[in-house]
Amino acid sequence: MAGTDAVAVLASGGLDSAILVGQLASQGRDVTPIYVRFGLAWEDLELRCLREFLASLAPSRTKPLMVLEQPVADIYGEHWSVTGQDVPDRDSPDEAVYLPGRNLLLLAKPSVWCALNGITTIALGTLAANPFPDADQEFFAGFSALVGRALGSALQVITPFAGRSKREVLDAGRQFALNLTLSCIAPRSGRHCGCCNKCAERQLAFTELGISDTTEYATS
Repeated sequence: MAGTDAVAVLASGGLDSAILVGQLASQGRDVTPIYVRFGLAWEDLELRCLREFLASLAPSRTKPLMVLEQPVADIYGEHWSVTGQDVPDRDSPDEAVYLPGRNLLLLAKPSVWCALNGITTIALGTLAANPFPDADQEFFAGFSALVGRALGSALQVITPFAGRSKREVLDAGRQFALNLTLSCIAPRSGRHCGCCNKCAERQLAFTELGISDTTEYATS
């Protein structure tokens, strides 16, 4: 049975969730990073980057990565996230990268895993600027209550970065090996494409903070 300081972190390999894993581990929490594989176009590289980032952390209480399978091709069909075609570029609004039901799907299977393993807290790296309906506190509180009713197991969904911008989170996590994280939704030859919506968001955060971005981009 997990201890009272145990927490599962839904880790994608991007800046926000990677920093969240590192921070919680440095605070002495028993952190289990969970990666949910949906079958999206960028996931092979994303998962590899996540493993490399976790390996870079100083010896801590971070548990082995748990990978759960939750394929979505049967419901997403020809969506750009599955096909890798017509990916939102750097000029696209944030709404263009919305994945329908993303957090609902992201939380569903891990919540059952946590209930079976005695973990009562799941953390996400959701930021203040997230505009989507499944990313506010009302949704997370409702989901927690639903899990409690469905599984008879207490669950708290926490979002420690909900009041922060990406720039603020990046600043708080600059001690970690952020060059090992992946923010890209259209990687090329094992590197960030440098052209997509997420690459632009990443580049802007580094620029605003005024620190060196050592990320390898396929195009500048």
